[in-house]
Amino acid sequence: MRPRCLEEFVGQRHLLGEGKILHRLLHRALFQSLILWGPPGCGKTTLAHLIARHTEGHLIALSAVTAGTKEIREAVEEARHVWASVRKRSWLFMDEMHRLNKAQQDVLLPHVEKGTLYLLGATTENPSFEMTRPLLSRCHVLVLEPLSEDDLAHVVVRALSDSERGLGLLRPVLSEEALKLLVQAAGGDARVALNLLETAVLSTPPHADGVRRVEASMLLDVMERPGHYDKNGEEHYNLISAFHKSLRGGDPDAALYWMTRMLQAGEDPLYIARRLVVAASEDVGLADPFALVLTMNAVRAYEFLGSPEGELHLAQAAVYVSLAPKSNSVYKALKSARELARKTPYDPVPLHLRNAPTALLKELGYGKAYRYPHDDPQGWVPEVYVPETLKDAVFYEPSVRGWEGKWKETLERRRALVKKKS
Repeated sequence: MRPRCLEEFVGQRHLLGEGKILHRLLHRALFQSLILWGPPGCGKTTLAHLIARHTEGHLIALSAVTAGTKEIREAVEEARHVWASVRKRSWLFMDEMHRLNKAQQDVLLPHVEKGTLYLLGATTENPSFEMTRPLLSRCHVLVLEPLSEDDLAHVVVRALSDSERGLGLLRPVLSEEALKLLVQAAGGDARVALNLLETAVLSTPPHADGVRRVEASMLLDVMERPGHYDKNGEEHYNLISAFHKSLRGGDPDAALYWMTRMLQAGEDPLYIARRLVVAASEDVGLADPFALVLTMNAVRAYEFLGSPEGELHLAQAAVYVSLAPKSNSVYKALKSARELARKTPYDPVPLHLRNAPTALLKELGYGKAYRYPHDDPQGWVPEVYVPETLKDAVFYEPSVRGWEGKWKETLERRRALVKKKS
């Protein structure tokens, strides 16, 4: 069912619509190295073949899974031969482009730069992470989107009626509810949609009239599949980012949704648990110190119980962190302290703060005039605890939210007394 011409291609209107970049390139038959970046089943391979055909270029197809330096050099020689013999420019279609290592990309680079061949790379991974900067700078990255449900429905209906390449000879009929379930289960992936359709139709016996009627109930068995998820790829980081931002933004419903998406896709629950602990300090902080206690207990509970029971503790922690008052004051204070510490690594410790374990050190003034806070009835004395040059440095600025609000006034009063003393 792969489209044989641009008119059959479904989706990617933001690239192929009137006046859009691919529309302009194809209708003017322009050659430019392109990287097609998008999720599985969105049409990257099909589009690459259509581009080569529409521009009347010679297509050399390789897959980075099996191709190495030897195959790349052979492709370059083939492109040179084609140009010398028939004056036709060549496209090198490199599927799974992200699997090429740096050395292989370096072999390809000068030939792309000279125009010996034009690159059509297809990848499901972010090119800025997987490709070298010199090669990436010589290519135009086109971002392909998952197919919409309407686009997938168009693909499915066409496969049902096509007697030459589709399922038309089997006389299948898909109910409206079944079609809706199918395109939802495909998750924007045309390949998944067609595979599910084929399985559903072939597993449905024909009625007496020879028609195979596929109902929604018949699709449920073939729809059991995890969502698209690569534990080491971009989608992994997209989902954990959405989860953390939902925690930070105070939305327990969104946090639970993204958490269950990851769990159902096979993510390590302890990875999610560690993100909860991060959020408890980075985003809740001292506005609610109990958030850290609860998230750490959730980690221990999951380690003790495992799935599925332990997931309830992760959900409890996610809801708590979402609803807790937020403060990143400690996060910002640590960042500021690190920056100043890097700039002043040799500032001496004030004498009154130094350790004085020997008589000689005491004679030199180590520990002299140190005031022991516990000797004061209030348990605190105005004192400077940093080098003289840094006495005005302030890192921690408590918020007015939660527990921190209780300390804000006290800290401001103490800092004023220390400043007055110094």
